[in-house]
Amino acid sequence: MVEPDWWSFGSTDDPGHPLSSRHGGGDEHGFGPHPSAPLPPLPTGAWDRLRPRPEPGDDDATVAAPRLAGHPDEELPEDDAPTTAEPLWDEQTGGLDVIGANVADDRPRRRGFRRGRPAAVPPAPVADGGEVPGRRGDDLPTGHDDDLLDTSTADGYDAAADDEIPVEPYDPRSDRRRRRRPFAVILALLVLAGIVTGIVVGGQQLLGLLDPASRDYTGAGTGSIDVRVQEGDTLSDIARTLAEADVIASTAPFVSAAEADPDATGIQPGVYTLRLQMSGEAALEMLLDPASRQVSRVTVPEGFTVEQILARLAEETGTPLEELEAAADPAVLRLPAYAGGQLEGFLFPATYDFEPGTTPQQMLQRMVDTFTEVAARIRLEERAAALGLSPYEVVTVASMVQSETRLDEERADVAQVIYNRLEQGIPLGIDATLAYGLDKSGNELTVSDLQTDGPYNTRTRQGLPPTPISSPGEASLEAALTPSTGDLLYYVLESEDGAHFFTSNYAEFQEARQRCAAAGLGCGG
Repeated sequence: MVEPDWWSFGSTDDPGHPLSSRHGGGDEHGFGPHPSAPLPPLPTGAWDRLRPRPEPGDDDATVAAPRLAGHPDEELPEDDAPTTAEPLWDEQTGGLDVIGANVADDRPRRRGFRRGRPAAVPPAPVADGGEVPGRRGDDLPTGHDDDLLDTSTADGYDAAADDEIPVEPYDPRSDRRRRRRPFAVILALLVLAGIVTGIVVGGQQLLGLLDPASRDYTGAGTGSIDVRVQEGDTLSDIARTLAEADVIASTAPFVSAAEADPDATGIQPGVYTLRLQMSGEAALEMLLDPASRQVSRVTVPEGFTVEQILARLAEETGTPLEELEAAADPAVLRLPAYAGGQLEGFLFPATYDFEPGTTPQQMLQRMVDTFTEVAARIRLEERAAALGLSPYEVVTVASMVQSETRLDEERADVAQVIYNRLEQGIPLGIDATLAYGLDKSGNELTVSDLQTDGPYNTRTRQGLPPTPISSPGEASLEAALTPSTGDLLYYVLESEDGAHFFTSNYAEFQEARQRCAAAGLGCGG
C-alpha cells in the first residue's frame, strides 16, 4: 500500500505538516500537539474542487438568460446567475394568474398564445469560460415539443405576461340589465313560437297544394250529417266515404290517425252522426264514440214467444207491428232445414242493434241467423243424433226447460224428468205447454183449462207438444243435449226464488205439492 506524502513527515510541529497526530512524531514522549492545535485537513474529494467566491468587482461579465414567461428586458439577479451549462427553465404551465391584476390596465388582453419558435437568446458565459445555451428550438431540453408557445412579439413585447383574466370594475347598471333579461328571454320565446307556428301552418298549406290527398281540416267541424259504414268496410273505405261527404278534407290524415289507434279496428257498421269539415283525428274520435252511432238496441229475453218478440221489436224500433207480423213468414225467412217451416223457437234471444232503415224482414232474419250460428257452435245436429232425437225435438225440449225454470243449475234435472217420462210413456204434465196453446200465462190457467183436449195439453196427451213453446237460450239447449242422470219423475216449486223440489217418489211429490200450495207459490190443481 502506497503511503501518502504527508505520512513521511516526522513531526507535526512542522508547519507544513498536513496532520497533527500522535503517529506523526510528537514530542520526545510520543504525545501529540496541544488540543488547541489546528484540525487536520479533510481528505481530498469533492470539496477540493470548489473554488472560492470571487471578490466583489472581479466577476466576469455575464448575460442573464430571460425567463420563459418574463419580459425580455428582465434579468436574473447576479446571485442567481447560472453557473453550469444546464439551460434555465422557468415553468410556464400550471402557474396561477392573479385575478384582477390588470383591471386597471386599459390595454386589450390576448386570451391565447401565438405559436412559433422561441426567439434566440445569446449564450451567457460562465465563470469557467463555458456558455449557457440560448433558448433556441434546437437546444430545448429533452421531453418538450419544439413547438412551444412563443409569447414574444416583433417589438419585444411579451403577450404572455398579460394573458390574465380581466375583472371589470363593479358597475351597478349590470343589476338593471340582469333584471331586464327574463323579459327579453320571454319575448324571444314568443317570437320563436310565432315563427314555428307560421312554418307549420305554411308547411301544411304547401303540402296540401302539392299533395291533395294529405289535406286536412282543422277543428271539430260544424253542422250535422249522417254517414253509413257498410259491413266489411276497411279504414280506407271509411275514409273515402267521409271524404265524399265532406266530413274530412282527404283520406290520408284519417287513415294515419286510425292506424295509430288500435280501437279503430272496432268501428262497427251502421249510421253515424258526424259533422262537416272535421279534422281526420276528430272524425275518428266521433266514430269511436257509441253516442254517434244511430242504432235501436233491442234485448229479447230467453223464453219469449214469437208474439212477444214481435211486440218488443215494434216498441223498441218504432216499426209498425203489422209490418213485423207480415215479415214473420217462414216461407220468406231462411230457417234451418230441420225447423220444418216453423218460426217458433228459432228467433234466438239476445241483444240486437238495429240501424235506421233496417226492414222488419232484416230484423227477423238476423235473429234466425244468430240461432243458426249458436246451433252450429254447440253441434246441435250431431249431439241430437247421439241421443236418438232430431234437432227439432231437442229444440222443443229446450223450450219447455226454458219455460219451467229460471235457474241454470236446475235445467239438466228438468230435462231428465222430461226424457224419463217420455221413455216410460207418462204424460209430461207441463202446464207451460197448455198455457202456450191457450195463449195464456201459467198463472192464468183455470181448472177447466187443465181438462181441455188440445195438442198442447201435456196433461191429457203423451209425448212432446207439436212445436217449441218459446225461444230457448243456449243454457237450455245445452241442458236438453246433456240431461242429468237418475230416475227423476217429478218436480214442484219449493221457494219464491224459483227453486224446485225433485223426486222419483210420487208420495214425496204430493207432500211437496201441499207445502207449495200452503206457501201460496201457485201449486194448485
